Amino acid sequence: MALLEILRYPDSRLRNKAKPVDQIDAETRQLVDDMFETMYEASGIGLAATQVNSTKRLLVMDISEQHDDPICLINPEIISKEGEEREEEGCLSVPGVHEPVKRAKHIRVKALDRDGSPIELELEGLPAVCVQHEIDHLDGKLFIDYLSRLKRARIRKKLEKEARQADD
Repeated sequence: MALLEILRYPDSRLRNKAKPVDQIDAETRQLVDDMFETMYEASGIGLAATQVNSTKRLLVMDISEQHDDPICLINPEIISKEGEEREEEGCLSVPGVHEPVKRAKHIRVKALDRDGSPIELELEGLPAVCVQHEIDHLDGKLFIDYLSRLKRARIRKKLEKEARQADD
């Protein structure tokens, strides 16, 4: 397994739209394993392939404290949404920023698992928020896109400044 580089906003590659995975082969399973390792190392609960500069439509997540409930969703598709809630979100690609975002409270999602078997999950609360957040990534959208233009501009300036200081 290997740690992957997590792209950071405002990297334009975060706007790439993922393409469906046609064949789940050893390379795809390796990407999944590397994404889990990367996510755990970064203390995240979810990671989309686009965040590690892959165009494959897949995501990984694990909201357990012990890192013992890994979920891989390949070609995820939300098939129903119910309710609405506003929760504070953060993102490994937008470090240090936490803002409230409105999402569906309950979702049903279908996908393929790491081995290519079809799965369907009913999720609510944090797992539902996490899947919606990561699917947004696969569609080239970031959680800060739900914020006002002014807030997005401030976040961009802050992160660009931090990147410049890190390079010095």
